[in-house]
Amino acid sequence: MKLGWRRTIPGAMGTVIVCLLGHGHPIAGAAVGTPRLLPAAGQAGPEQNPQMSDTVFKNVQVLKGIPADEFMDAMGMFASALGFDCSSCHSPEIHTNRAAFAVTTPLILRARGMIGMMNTINRTYFGGQPRVSCFTCHRGSYRPEIVPSLALQYGEIRDDPNAMVIFPNRQASADPVFNKYLQALGGAERLAKLTSFVAAGTYAGFNTGGGEVPVEIFARAPDQRTQIVRTPDGEGVKTYDGRNAWAAEGWRPVPLMTLTGGNLTGARLDALVAFPAGIQKAFSQWQVSSTTIEDRPVQILQGTNAGEPPVNLYFDESGLLVRLVRWNRMVVGTVPTQIDYADYREVAGVKIPFRTIVTWSDGQNTIELKEVRPNVPIDAARFARPAPFRRR
Repeated sequence: MKLGWRRTIPGAMGTVIVCLLGHGHPIAGAAVGTPRLLPAAGQAGPEQNPQMSDTVFKNVQVLKGIPADEFMDAMGMFASALGFDCSSCHSPEIHTNRAAFAVTTPLILRARGMIGMMNTINRTYFGGQPRVSCFTCHRGSYRPEIVPSLALQYGEIRDDPNAMVIFPNRQASADPVFNKYLQALGGAERLAKLTSFVAAGTYAGFNTGGGEVPVEIFARAPDQRTQIVRTPDGEGVKTYDGRNAWAAEGWRPVPLMTLTGGNLTGARLDALVAFPAGIQKAFSQWQVSSTTIEDRPVQILQGTNAGEPPVNLYFDESGLLVRLVRWNRMVVGTVPTQIDYADYREVAGVKIPFRTIVTWSDGQNTIELKEVRPNVPIDAARFARPAPFRRR
């Protein structure tokens, strides 16, 4: 993996490298809270004691008192907004010494100052709401542009299909879209008979250098999911047990990380998509809109819950789900995660996406399934808190 100025992959790998090399990232949190996932009816709430930024990382001066996974998303925001990776801001010594992440460099000092400026703008002009972020000015560039672009002004206007703000059709209902989706998958009756599955295939991502490694997925209705990526360094595990989520992966800053906020919500959505009959009830309000993805028309369903960012679901003309976009609000702004679904194949009368691409501000990974075994018994221990990652 390259430690340097990065322009080739949208988003950023900076956060990833921090985790691969170890602890000690110096830029950290503010004093603003983030909305947390509300538990489903009848469930206990999520864990109340996640690892905090100023405990996991060294020399944290600004972004104190936020969960460590939110801190890592903040690093992804910086990288995505500026087109940077870790070595763009940190000491060159990080190549050989992970403790060097705690060295205060001129760009780290500037970043701390920029966070203060951003917070002051939001507090002074927007009542403390996070209306301005790093991306507002930088938009993928190290130095914000101050001269208008005529090419932009007179060029073709293209809407972003992943926009959080949509223009809903007030006359449309989400029910027909969901009904078409369930029918396209095989129908409600067949979906109800799929209560679990075990899948095997390959995983490729930033943490494998783009190479393919084995992956195994265990899923049980309505919303439990465990993913095991078997890398040469050890087994990376992500688990959602129906209310809590954890990640025990080699690239994370700690051997076992509790997921919070939008990351916890995202883990729940990953589990729900495997058994989609429960998706509609997971959100209190739905709006219908439309857009295009690569010149193909799609319908959007946007679901919202009080105190949480929305989720966008995109359905093609056949009714199948082709994309999901969710967001995680942090003290330095909001970052998106895009999940694309393709290669639907029938398993026990139900269509399942055999190809999934996850893209977020810290990287991108692809899962290609080779085999799915439906309705197999799965030990409850598969969905328990995983053991901390252990390097081979």
